[in-house]
Order: sequence, then structure tokens, then C-alpha cells
Amino acid sequence: MTSVTQSGISRFLESHESKIWWLLRLGVCMEFIGHGAFGIITKAGWLPYFAVWGIPEAAAWKLMPIVGTMDIVLGLLAFFAPRKGFLLFMAAWGLMTACLRPLAGEPVSELFERSYNYAVPFAAFLMIAWDAKRHGWLHRVKNIPTLSTEHWRFLKIMLQVAIGVYMIGHGAFGAIDGKGGLAGHYDAVGISALFGSTSAALAAIGWFEIALGVAVLIAPVAPLLFFICAWKIATESLFIFSGAFWGGFEFIERGASYVAPIALYYIMAILRERRSSRIAGEVRDRDFASIK
Repeated sequence: MTSVTQSGISRFLESHESKIWWLLRLGVCMEFIGHGAFGIITKAGWLPYFAVWGIPEAAAWKLMPIVGTMDIVLGLLAFFAPRKGFLLFMAAWGLMTACLRPLAGEPVSELFERSYNYAVPFAAFLMIAWDAKRHGWLHRVKNIPTLSTEHWRFLKIMLQVAIGVYMIGHGAFGAIDGKGGLAGHYDAVGISALFGSTSAALAAIGWFEIALGVAVLIAPVAPLLFFICAWKIATESLFIFSGAFWGGFEFIERGASYVAPIALYYIMAILRERRSSRIAGEVRDRDFASIK
């Protein structure tokens, strides 16, 4: 009976570990392919970020396709042939590009809203780094990483904070910054009319998103996580429906923000099952001790 139970638990954990591993890889892949596409297309909005590094405009236009190609290759590798060294670089790259925005004069909320750009690749990196099997920095990982309970707890907290931060950051776009691009989306699809004005829509939706972010930080319950996933997919799809410049790639680029809540849900499921297994084992040991 005990062996059957343990076998069932092992299958449960393996299944959820697999889902988390593939979700993180999918999110990283979408993020880098979407971002890389704009490098190949070339995007004028990138020029201020190159300027932070002192790169002139003429050189920036030539570098964009190179950066874009690198991003797409890394994204495909993350999904089809993940490697520890590449994922760590991708996390650092995501953090660096997010930091460029406030350095280029944009609100600091831009850095917070893009927490998924660096948190999700870093979570995938940690799964390899903490795996029971030893992996070289450029070794292709073919197995599903197995982690200790302590490691899963750390990943839970990290993703919980990342989700809360990017929801608060995105909410600040409307509630505090009054971001023009977001206002354009609301105007284009008729959301502003529902609230009576663009400013009212920005404020109401912005504060609602901030509340969602705070709620995740306090209590990341399953219904909330699934709602945030659906909310992000719906709101980021406004890039497509509002007719934004290559809006489909904008939607794809934010893929890591869609998978993070679902990955967190499965991490919490693993922790609950391990806690139940531990309690059951303690009760069984206590019963055996009393019989003796």
C-alpha cells in the first residue's frame, strides 16, 4: 500500500515538475522571439536605449538586426535545447534591457513591469542549477530537473514577487504615469468610452491592476493566479486589436507574463503535496511507534 502511494506521489510530482519546466521554457522562448523580431524589423523606439550606451543612431540601426537575430536564436534554444549558461545570460540580458528604460528617461515603473523578462529566465536557470544531476554551463539539458522542497519554496516566492511587481508596474502605467501608448489602446478599442474618458479608464484599470499585484503578494490563491493569466493575455492582446506597430510580436514578447502565474500554481501544488506526504509519514511513524 505504501509503495503504491509513494509511486502515485512520484508521478504527481514528476508531472507537475514537467509542466513547470516546459512553461518556463515557453515563456522565455516567446519573450525572446517577440523581442528579437523588433530587432530584425528595426524599431525607432529602441534608439534611446542604444544612446544610453553611447551608440549613435546610425550604428544603432545596423546593430538592431544583429541583436534581434541573437534574441531569436536564444529563444529557440531555451525551448528546444535549454542550457544553463544561456538561460543565465538571458536573465541578465532581460534585466539589463529593462533597466535601460528608466536610464533612457522613462518612468521606473517600466523596470518593474518587465520583471517577468528577467525573473522567468532566472527561474528556468535555477531549475537547472539546482537539479540533482550536474549540468555543465553549455550542456544541453534533456531531463526534467528535480528540486528539493526548499528550492521549490524559493521559486514560489520569487515568482510570487515577480508577478506582484509586474502587475503593480503595469497598473502604474495608467494610474500614475498616464502612459500614452496604453491610452491609445483604450481609445482604439472603445474601453475609454466605457469609463467616460481616457483618464478615467487609465486610473480605474491601473488601480485595479495594482490591487491584483498586492493581492498576489499577500495570498496567491489559484483563482487569482488563473485570473491574472487570463487578464494579461486579454490586456496585452490590445496591441493586436488596437492596430499597434507589429502588435502580434508585442503580444508574443510578453509571453513570460502569461506563463508565470500558471507555473506558480503548479509549484504551490507540489509544495502542498509534499507537505501532505510529510504529515502522512509523520502520522504513520507515530502510529508504528505507539504499536511497539
